[in-house]
Amino acid sequence: MFGWSEEQIAQFGMTAGVGSFILFMFFIIYQLARQSKAGKFGTFVLMLVLGFGMLGFIAKQVIAWLLQI
Repeated sequence: MFGWSEEQIAQFGMTAGVGSFILFMFFIIYQLARQSKAGKFGTFVLMLVLGFGMLGFIAKQVIAWLLQI
């Protein structure tokens, strides 16, 4: 498709798709903190705890990129 292999399309889909999903989840966490009136520390804790799993995906992408260099 447009000169791209299936592997390239899948890689783009994983990176862009999951990346946009991560941004959407940060928006959800922010809304949760704002509606619950968590304050600065509460918002930090929510972002830290709920965003920790997403950090693993980002770290995996960075490590894979570093190993390819």
